[in-house]
Amino acid sequence: MPSSKRPINRALVSIFHKEGIEVLAEAFAKAGTEVVSTGSTAKVLQSLGVKVTPVEKVTGFPESLDGRVKTLDPHVHAGILADMTNPAHVSQLDDLGIKPFDMVVVNLYPFADTARSGADAAAVIEKIDIGGPSMVRGAAKNHASVAMITDPKDYALAAQRVESGEGFDLDERRWLAAKAFAHTAAYDATIAEWTAAQWPQPEGISTLADDASSASDSSFPEALTRTWDRSHTLRYGENPHQQAALYLDPLDRNGFAHAEQLGGKPMSYNNFVDADSAWRSVWDFPGTIAVAVVKHSNPCGLAIGADVAEAHRKAHACDPMSAYGGVIAANATVTLQMAQQVKPIFTEVIVAPDYDADALTLLQSKKNLRILKVAKPPRTQDQIRQIDGGLLVQSQDHIDAAGDAPETWTLVAGEAADAGVLKDLNFAWRAIRSVKSNAILIAHDGATVGIGMGQVNRVDSSHLAVTRANTLADGANRTQGAVAASDAFFPFPDGMEILADAGVKAVVQPGGSIRDEAVFEAAQKAGVTMYVTGARHFFH
Repeated sequence: MPSSKRPINRALVSIFHKEGIEVLAEAFAKAGTEVVSTGSTAKVLQSLGVKVTPVEKVTGFPESLDGRVKTLDPHVHAGILADMTNPAHVSQLDDLGIKPFDMVVVNLYPFADTARSGADAAAVIEKIDIGGPSMVRGAAKNHASVAMITDPKDYALAAQRVESGEGFDLDERRWLAAKAFAHTAAYDATIAEWTAAQWPQPEGISTLADDASSASDSSFPEALTRTWDRSHTLRYGENPHQQAALYLDPLDRNGFAHAEQLGGKPMSYNNFVDADSAWRSVWDFPGTIAVAVVKHSNPCGLAIGADVAEAHRKAHACDPMSAYGGVIAANATVTLQMAQQVKPIFTEVIVAPDYDADALTLLQSKKNLRILKVAKPPRTQDQIRQIDGGLLVQSQDHIDAAGDAPETWTLVAGEAADAGVLKDLNFAWRAIRSVKSNAILIAHDGATVGIGMGQVNRVDSSHLAVTRANTLADGANRTQGAVAASDAFFPFPDGMEILADAGVKAVVQPGGSIRDEAVFEAAQKAGVTMYVTGARHFFH
């Protein structure tokens, strides 16, 4: 069987990032490879002892339009795309006087880096590479004849193949081609993401559409072209037998995934999931100091306070047992007093926008505690969930729905709440957004005291919230005089009656059940103040 290896006698090299090219340059020089190159790449290679043919000598045309046109020429692309296993292609190249390339080495203009830098639109657009992706796609398509190198990690391998005189075999060229197509796809997806955000559909265009598509259709593109870059692999996934990795948005270097770690062991998959959930929870209270304690993506406790230490004390008191091995998030700078409270508690992760110096020193003395600093609040607008064969995409749930503001609520039972009770109801309503459905949350004095989460019916969630309130931490009767929130309507009066029997004096819920009137009557009979919001906050 004939060998599928193709010696590398002629190479085209055009790279923006020059790091690591030395190893390939040394191989070119030793092997006497004919190298065609562009602009600054040619200068670097020449400085490393490589004999280089400038691309303009091949094309017969000078670099033009501020470098926008260098390689977009048949003398280049015919040399890339000629299938040397096809005699007709070989003959045409001879007739045209064009020599084929055996290897192409390209990396692209730094579009994402430029977009992240805050550069103006013109500068960002200038970093949309045209010639580079054309060469990459051409060489990858023609992998039967050409080896396409896009990853600097492959320079050493390419250098070995150049020096050996044998080149790459077909399976290797196919592998390199697959990497190349992934590279250009990710590059184009990043450009598409940026342009979609910068250049939305102009007002009025939808009225010209032939089809009467719903207004919400314009919020979701026909094709979802997003890309994420692998940061690193994790020790394992949700369980030890599962593999996992962290991927980062190339256009966003400020989100939670980019947290600065100031101490502790490397983050695990579960650490990321719980800490992200906790971080979102505390920012449901903008303008107010809040602390959340989270375990398995559910809050064990959530509270607001006059200072961060008070908020932490109140949040921890909700369920000290479950706080063991949990994650703590604060939306304010962690002080020494809060750090002193945290130190005796086994905690996996703490995340905050900043730490006082003495607080950080104390926390760093806990060698296993992962300490994260995140500069900015969460900004994710879309939520993506993979299902078998597809994706579900929705706008992120925030406390910004019509009906979330207390002044829009409707009183349906009992007396109007005074300012203190209304403040607690507002806290409970904001806090329940982060509790898995079915969710019932009992609160008092700006803190959760009992949380019933993740049950398959609302009655069980009500029982659980009451039981946890009155058996954990400081004992019984934490429900007496407290308030409660439900993330969705009560389908029957029974769930509300459990809360009323436990001493809850006010409840906020979305309403919308066909049995609303029965629920309202039960609240009225029990002397419970009830508000409906018209907004729901399911969390699955």
